[in-house]
Amino acid sequence: MNRAIAYALASALLFGASTPLAKQLLDQVPPLLLGGLLYLGAGLGLLLYRLLRDRGWRHPGLQGRDWGWLGAAIAIGGVLGTGALMFGLQLSSAASASLLLNLEAVFTALLAWLVFREHASRRVVTGMLAIVAGGLLLAWPTDPAATAAAAATAGAAGAGLVAPSAWAAASAWLGPLLVALACLCWAIDNNLTRKVAAADALFIAGSRGLVAGVVSSGAALALGAAWPAAGPALAAMLVGLLGYGVSLVLFVLALRGLGTARASAYFATAPFIGVALSLLLLGEATTWLFWLAGLLMAAGVWLHLGERHAHLHQHEAQEHEHWHQHDAHHQHTHEGGARPESPLGHRHWHRHEPLTHRHPHYPDTHHQHRH
Repeated sequence: MNRAIAYALASALLFGASTPLAKQLLDQVPPLLLGGLLYLGAGLGLLLYRLLRDRGWRHPGLQGRDWGWLGAAIAIGGVLGTGALMFGLQLSSAASASLLLNLEAVFTALLAWLVFREHASRRVVTGMLAIVAGGLLLAWPTDPAATAAAAATAGAAGAGLVAPSAWAAASAWLGPLLVALACLCWAIDNNLTRKVAAADALFIAGSRGLVAGVVSSGAALALGAAWPAAGPALAAMLVGLLGYGVSLVLFVLALRGLGTARASAYFATAPFIGVALSLLLLGEATTWLFWLAGLLMAAGVWLHLGERHAHLHQHEAQEHEHWHQHDAHHQHTHEGGARPESPLGHRHWHRHEPLTHRHPHYPDTHHQHRH
């Protein structure tokens, strides 16, 4: 469990840092093409590493309808969500966009609890509310002059499309709306990815990056976008490899061990990281609201860390493939009688026999039971 929490927080760190860095690249790369390059960097880098790791092609462990879940996650989160974020970033400041990313955790948790029926305790809900409250405090307007300057910048970004005054007025709500739409798309994506989290995380993140990157880049070029210089293009792909690729691999591993809502709660610290980096890059001063928000987010993470959930539950028979060790849920035999052991575990197709027991657990890959 502690390892899964570390995965979620590391994923948040990488993704949170990618938002202000992507904002800096928008001066040299059009929004839709930037989204495509971010995902191309993630897809090409991860799939190349996977081929080297496995010394060739290896089946990712997806079966039947899993391919449909993955395809839907790629289309909604990788293509639609990323495109919405890039256009939203163009019309918003990096800091405000980073703060609005708190909505992803809210939407993800609501879908997990209400639609996918994932268990939620009062402690988890309270922790989620504390993290979101921190994001709302950060978004509280404290500098009217800065707000006016951001509106002027957004107006300049839309010049040539509509009347500047009309565009500036529309961008005040259109930018945040697009970022919120991206968060909703990613929330759906997170819950769909949860369905295939037991498969190879490198394949999930790499295939998503490659498909989303090709579609978004192709669409941008078809709409007249010019390919950027080598420097900005490579920088975008590197940001994408770390902030979208490696971050997603870690998030899938967190989903596998924590469930959707809890992994997303830890991931909700990403906006705070994005804001902090934005302040450092832009040289802005912090306010007492910034530190109070950080305290609330830290309290939310602490509430999640202290969760203890245990009861008698039954595991139904199940067959799948994923990385695992021989714990209480993996007491199967291997061909030839050998039981490979390593600190990182091993992976192969295996069967879980029905099992009833009691122990502390999260709604992870092996604990999707009703309460």
